Amino acid sequence: MKHQEYEKRGIYPELRKNISFIKEITDGSSDILVNEFITGGIKCALLCCEGMMSSQTTADMVLEPLTGIENQDSPKSLFSYIQTYLLLSTDRTSAENYGDMMRMLHSGFAVLIADGADSALAFGVQGYASRGIQEPSGEGNILGSHEGFVETIRTNMSMLRRRLKTPELVMKLMVKGSSSHTDICLCYMKDRVPQKLLDRIMKSLDEIKLESILSTGYVRPFLEQKNFNLFSSTGLTERPDVLCSKLIEGRAAVLIDGIPYAIIIPRLFCESFHTLDDYAHKPYYSTFLRWIRYGAFVLSVLLPAIYAAIVMYHPELLNSTLLLLLVQEEKNAPLSILTESFLVLLMYEVIREAGVRLPKPVGGSVSIISGLIIGDAAVKSGLVSTPLLTMTALAVLGGLVVPDLNPQITVLRFAFLAAGGIMGLFGISILACIVLTNICGTEDYGFPFTAPLSPFSSKGMEDTAVRIGMRKMQNRGFTVEEYFNE
Repeated sequence: MKHQEYEKRGIYPELRKNISFIKEITDGSSDILVNEFITGGIKCALLCCEGMMSSQTTADMVLEPLTGIENQDSPKSLFSYIQTYLLLSTDRTSAENYGDMMRMLHSGFAVLIADGADSALAFGVQGYASRGIQEPSGEGNILGSHEGFVETIRTNMSMLRRRLKTPELVMKLMVKGSSSHTDICLCYMKDRVPQKLLDRIMKSLDEIKLESILSTGYVRPFLEQKNFNLFSSTGLTERPDVLCSKLIEGRAAVLIDGIPYAIIIPRLFCESFHTLDDYAHKPYYSTFLRWIRYGAFVLSVLLPAIYAAIVMYHPELLNSTLLLLLVQEEKNAPLSILTESFLVLLMYEVIREAGVRLPKPVGGSVSIISGLIIGDAAVKSGLVSTPLLTMTALAVLGGLVVPDLNPQITVLRFAFLAAGGIMGLFGISILACIVLTNICGTEDYGFPFTAPLSPFSSKGMEDTAVRIGMRKMQNRGFTVEEYFNE
């Protein structure tokens, strides 16, 4: 039976008819357990979803107290007695229709129905298997916390609450996905976030009419503007401490059940170059590291393109020694520099994708094949020149310094290479203007993506161009509301 046919239907008061209808809804699914018993002189049934609840918790906190209830006059008085005198579970709720009942059942609740009652009681006894808290895989740090988000949304919410023990932190749960019924949590600091930002985010979330939500990519498009943007105006993090720092700055975040990442709204371009360790080192060293990342990003995007453009169109920019060296290397290569560059970059992307997708036991073979067979053999055979391979390796290495921007870096690297190979430095300049225009035009919910550089904010630059000391930072009172354009 389709969910539209039963979702709003009221619960049948007859126990036998109720159980039959539940079996019809689930088509007799083997993981739905129906335990019939009599308590308080009234026929009842406890419904559970196998694998989603803890058998020990259900037996100790629900079944044992329920079976000891004295005779009651009616199902209504039985439910009233349970609600008034029995705790059973700290997470208690009721269901008035089959849509709510099935959602609770599939979320790990134990659902109690009684003969003659047109509602059901649900008790939180979740006990499904989940991954333990581990170190984040993609946001490594040396001196900070080593806890990362997990797939269970309640655990992620608790990690935020442990770090921000204040009533100003608000977490609102909602359900999205007509088939998956996925829990989504909107998190924010009510004294920091602009109210108009919250209203717009809620409006965007209301537009989600998907059947299922299985990754952050299902939700992010609804939280970003519809215009084409090279860079995402929402960010991702798998670190609760990073998310807490964003919430304190007046951002909002979305947690999704089953996904160990949080969506940050809004995101600024400069934040891709910040790490948690920046705030653990001395300011001068953190500033140095940030400029290393800025330079690595530019190097990763432009180095192959500039190399191809100079060698093909502007050799006068090179000194005679370097020019003779490049000529000596390139004259033996059978392909043009532009073709060589594209092939080497494509080769790297294939190797990287293979390393990501292959099973771990055979993943090590990728480095052997790429390093010993492809790289060494290609240079020795003369298919690829050594300077070109060196430039490509430096560009790839620079992109690894800023993993948040890896998709954009990959595409822009090819685009700039094509522009430089066809039109030289002039083509690179034109494409750079187009990219900068697109970045400056990226804006969501009234927040410019390029802040604090554009529009310029001296207070924001204190943690962008440099990293000031904590004694000064504690008095900044900085929030992203300064950039909010109503």
